[in-house]
Amino acid sequence: MPPNADDLSDALRQMPSVDECVRALAPEVQNSFNRGYLVSMVRAVQDQLRRALAAGTDPLPTGRQAILEQIARRTEHQIAASGTGWRAVVNATGVVIHTNLGRAMLAEAAIDAISLAARSAITLEYDLEKGGRGDRDRMVEDDLCALTGAQAATVVNNNAAAVLLALNTLAEGREVIVSRGELIEIGGSFRIPDVMRKSGARLREVGTTNRTHLRDYAEAIGPETALLLKVHPSNYRVIGFTASVAIADLCRLAAARGVEVMEDLGSGALVDLRRFGLHPEPVVRDRIEAGTGLVTFSGDKLLGGPQAGIIAGRRDLIEPIRNNPLKRALRCDKLSLAALSATLGIYLRAADLVQTLPVLRLLTRSPQELEIAAHRAREILAQRLGGEFEITVAASISEIGSGAMPGEGIETRVLKVRHPGHSAGAIAAMFRRANPAIIGRISEDAFTLDLRTIEDPSVLAASFPPI
Repeated sequence: MPPNADDLSDALRQMPSVDECVRALAPEVQNSFNRGYLVSMVRAVQDQLRRALAAGTDPLPTGRQAILEQIARRTEHQIAASGTGWRAVVNATGVVIHTNLGRAMLAEAAIDAISLAARSAITLEYDLEKGGRGDRDRMVEDDLCALTGAQAATVVNNNAAAVLLALNTLAEGREVIVSRGELIEIGGSFRIPDVMRKSGARLREVGTTNRTHLRDYAEAIGPETALLLKVHPSNYRVIGFTASVAIADLCRLAAARGVEVMEDLGSGALVDLRRFGLHPEPVVRDRIEAGTGLVTFSGDKLLGGPQAGIIAGRRDLIEPIRNNPLKRALRCDKLSLAALSATLGIYLRAADLVQTLPVLRLLTRSPQELEIAAHRAREILAQRLGGEFEITVAASISEIGSGAMPGEGIETRVLKVRHPGHSAGAIAAMFRRANPAIIGRISEDAFTLDLRTIEDPSVLAASFPPI
């Protein structure tokens, strides 16, 4: 309940000055930051306290010294939390490629490559043999071609950019034929028709939502047709009475009619995931071998690398894409290219791909391994949270994430955390306020921690605030 005007005025008069609050901060904090920054942080905390006081939600402690100490503690906490604008968190959602939490975790070799590129001058666009300017695509092109069978490849900053750049280069002002059932929406309401419109190409829909036949493409091809675009439904499934055209059949039709085929694989895989016991996803090499002129796919999904959009295919199609002025606007920086180069090197040289690449390692963890980890995690949490919380181990299903393998879950083990006096939402909020913050999910009216994305249960030995 908000205080009356006189009580509020008396409380506000107890608020220490900004200068007093700054001097009350820990010496290491005062010595680490400039005074202007500390003053701004103290003022922000004081404003928060004034608003809470006026609303009656957070009364000031009794006594000027207690108020001073509270302001100092809150200021130091906010300084610690605001160092980068984002924080490392524990991903306990079970979603291996979690878009909101940064997608794929990188292999150690990729992290080392980023560190080298960040602290050293590198041959980003420098040819050591010629002693002059080089091409940044050369950092990754040879390895991409070796892994996909493509004649050439180029890289931009994400897969949507790859689709945009390819369409703008090869189909601006002309028609691109797409099955109506493949006009997908990417995360964040980013739709294929919108990308196509921005590219300058004209969309020509064929077929129906659930069934498209080869004859639909054949009847639509005309003088204005530049491309047949196939889009892999990497983030949804259409089931039931359905039909789609195999890429090899589409390529044969295109070759006979003198047009090109481009396929957007989205989360595209470089290897056959069935060999690791996972559900299959289209392999880029197979699409190239089927005759696809261009294939686009992401670097930070099933490939397990940094955010990047990769365009692989025939050299005569890649070269004009590389020379498009938009390419410079969409290109990757040196850190992304360094990480991508290292990740591709893992595919080419690693003796054990599963253990070397974090995405594959997490996706292939067995239920038996997760069962052991879950019971260890339960012991740790029970010790940290106390006897009022009920923590149980249960079987559940993990998701791959970022649109990869939609509808195809993987057996996992989870901890379900309940409290007789608090909702699952309140428990989730408490875990988010922990140090480190722990992000789980709410399932069956319980806050749920999925062990698939927790390799070391000791990370759950967090400092928890009161619920």
